[in-house]
Amino acid sequence: MRPEQQAAAADSFAPFQQALTQGWEKALESFQSLGAGGNAGAPWEMPKFSLSTEKLQQLQQQYVEEATELWRQDLAARAGGDRRFAGEAWGSNPVSAFSAAVYLLNTRTLLGMAEAVEADEKTRSRLRFAVEQWTAASAPSNYFAFNAEAMKKALDTQGESIAKGIRNLLHDVQQGHLSMTDESAFEVGRNVATTEGSVVFENELFQLLEYKPLTAKVYERPLLLVPPCINKFYILDLQPENSLIRYAVEQGHRVFVVSWRNPDASMAQYTWDRYIEDAAIKAIQVTREITGQDKKGGQIDTLGFCVGGTILSTALAVLAARGEQPAASVTLLTTLLDFVDTGVLDIFIDEGFVQFREMQMGQGGLLQGGELASTFSFLRPNDLVWNYVVGNYLKGETPPPFDLLYWNSDATNLPGPMYCWYLRNTYHENKLAQPGALTVAGEKIDLGRIEAPVYIYGSREDHIVPIGGAYASTQVLSGKKRFVMGASGHIAGVINPPAKKKRSHWIRADGKLPKTQAEWLAGAIEHPGSWWTDWSAWLKTHAGKQIPAPKTYGKGSAYKAIEPAPGRYVKAKA
Repeated sequence: MRPEQQAAAADSFAPFQQALTQGWEKALESFQSLGAGGNAGAPWEMPKFSLSTEKLQQLQQQYVEEATELWRQDLAARAGGDRRFAGEAWGSNPVSAFSAAVYLLNTRTLLGMAEAVEADEKTRSRLRFAVEQWTAASAPSNYFAFNAEAMKKALDTQGESIAKGIRNLLHDVQQGHLSMTDESAFEVGRNVATTEGSVVFENELFQLLEYKPLTAKVYERPLLLVPPCINKFYILDLQPENSLIRYAVEQGHRVFVVSWRNPDASMAQYTWDRYIEDAAIKAIQVTREITGQDKKGGQIDTLGFCVGGTILSTALAVLAARGEQPAASVTLLTTLLDFVDTGVLDIFIDEGFVQFREMQMGQGGLLQGGELASTFSFLRPNDLVWNYVVGNYLKGETPPPFDLLYWNSDATNLPGPMYCWYLRNTYHENKLAQPGALTVAGEKIDLGRIEAPVYIYGSREDHIVPIGGAYASTQVLSGKKRFVMGASGHIAGVINPPAKKKRSHWIRADGKLPKTQAEWLAGAIEHPGSWWTDWSAWLKTHAGKQIPAPKTYGKGSAYKAIEPAPGRYVKAKA
C-alpha cells in the first residue's frame, strides 16, 4: 500500500475507530456487571469477580491500535502464523484474509480480558476455557462464506467438494459422531488388536485375555495389564509395530490383559466396589491361579494405564487391608492417585456438578460413551473438532486412515453409580490419597500399605493427567519407586515403541524423588528415544526366573480357552 493510500485508509477508519472505543467501553460495562452478581458458594451460579482497571485500559488501547493497523498491513500478513489461515487462498482473498485478521485480534483481546479478571484460579480457568471454546467455534474458517480454501476448492472441483461435504455430514449424522478417520479401514481383530491370544476367563464385567508366548522361555511371574475402562484396551495393541502388549510378550513375559465389557442397561446399577472386587481383584486372582502364583504367596507383575492404574492401585490397597500382597511390581502409566492436579478437567468439577450427576445417575443409569468422547475432544477443540468439521464438510475431504483415531472414536459407556462415586471421591474430594478416608469393598484403604516396587510414568504435555498429577503418586506410595517422564501427551507419550526412535524421556540417575515434579526435573537427564526399554529392564528384575513357555492357554478344566483374542467384549459398540 502506497503512503497516500495508507493516509486515505487512516482517514476513512477514523469514524470506525471512535465507534470501536465506544463499543469497547460498553463491552467493559457488560463484562464487569457479569462479575458483580452471583454467589460463589451456590451451585450453578456465576461466581463474583472483578477486573483490573489498569489491564483493561491497556487492552482497550492495544485493541484500537491493532484494529487501526490492520488497514495498513498486507493482506497475506494479517492472519499471522495460525495454520487455520496459512493457505495461499487466504492471502489472495481480501475478504477472507481481513475476516481472519479481525477474528485473531478479537480472540487475543477476549483472552486478555479473561486474564484481567481478578478472581480465584478456578474462576479464571473457567472463563478462559469458555472464551477458548467460543472463539474456536466462531473462527471464520468454520464457515463456508469466509473460508477461502473451501470456496477455492468448490470452484476447482465445480461443486463436487460441496456434494461430498454434504454426503460426509449425512454419514456422520447417521453414525452419531464426527469422523476423525476413515473408520471403514479398520476392524478390531482383523487389523487392530491382532496379537495372538485367547480369552481364558469372563464374567459380567470383563474378559481376561492370555497372549501366546513368542519366546521359548517366559518369566515365572506373569504380567497383568489393567487398561482404562473409559476406553477399549486395544490402545495397547493397535498394530504389531506399536503394540505395548506384543512388545511385552516379545520380552519374554506371560501377558494377561483385562478387556472391559462395554456397559449396557443390564449394568446400570454397577458400583465402583464391583469394579474393584469383581473385576480388578478377580483378574489378579485368576491370573495367579492360571500361572501357579496362588501357591506359597506367589506374586505377579501388574500394570495400570490411566483410570486402569487408579482401579489397580485401589484393588491392591483393598488386598493389602486384607493382609495380601499379590503384586511383585506395579507399573502406573499416566495415572492419578492424588487428584491435587487434574489439569483442565478441574474446571468441570465442583459440588454443584457432582450433585447434578448424582441426581441424574447416581442410583442407576449410564454415562454414554459419546458424551465422554465429546468432552475429551473439546479439551482441544481446534485439533479434535473444528479441524474435522472444516475438512469433512466444507472441503468434502475424507480423513485418512489412522489407527489411534479409530480407537479414539470407539467409545465406551460407564455405569452411573460407578462414575458418580469416582467423580466425588477422587476428582472432587480427593480422598483416595488420604489413608483410611475411603471404604472400598468393605475395607478401609491406605495406598501406602502397598509394598510392591513401583514404576511411575508421566507424559510431559499430558492434558488429561498433568505431569504434576502423575508425579504426585511418588509421594503417596511407600514401595521403592522409579519415576520416568516421557515427551508428548496422554496417548502419544505412552505408545512410543523403541523402533520408531522418536521423542525423549527423562530419568534422575540419583533416584531421588523430591516433593514436586519441578524439583525432580531439575536433576533429571534427557535420554533420546522411547522409555519402553528402561521399563523393560526394570520389569525383568521383578519377573523372577525363566521357565519353559506354556503350550496351551489357561489351566486345566477351570480356565479353558473360550474364544480367540481380542474376544467379543471389546467389539461391542457404545
